Amino acid sequence: MEAMENLLTRRSCRNYKPKQVPDELLDKVLEAGTFAASGMNRQNTFLVAVREKETRDLLSKINAGVMEREGDPFYGAPCVIVVLAAPDMTYLEDGSLVMGNLMNAAHALGLGSCWIHRAKQTFELPEGKELLKKWGLPENLIGIGNCILGFEAETPAEKPRKEGRIIKI
Repeated sequence: MEAMENLLTRRSCRNYKPKQVPDELLDKVLEAGTFAASGMNRQNTFLVAVREKETRDLLSKINAGVMEREGDPFYGAPCVIVVLAAPDMTYLEDGSLVMGNLMNAAHALGLGSCWIHRAKQTFELPEGKELLKKWGLPENLIGIGNCILGFEAETPAEKPRKEGRIIKI
């Protein structure tokens, strides 16, 4: 029942305290990400936890540039977990499962999280390729998502579920 409660109460957080995520919590969230199911158990995903402010802010700037907007698309979250995947037949599904595990684990540990898109576009750009190189990762990895992480400044409100999305046959 605890797992079900966690799944039903997780919300996307868009307002964070500046307090950094401690190592012990970050390590648990990352471990949960590595236990996500993957096609044929290939485990072809990579997780890059960014807490260093300069790199976090660079990722935010690139992401905002992809949207052609100003501001911080990471909503002030002090930590960003970039999920990347090696190009194979289930890379998108595998990376998406990792993102889900990260967000659910964060909630279970009392952290806020949110999936921020545009990782694919970020790591197709020269600046993104440079980051991959700097991190010692293959240049052909595909960005799946950015899981922003931190302590919630306010608890996100529950939103009603849309009707008619379940069909039993």
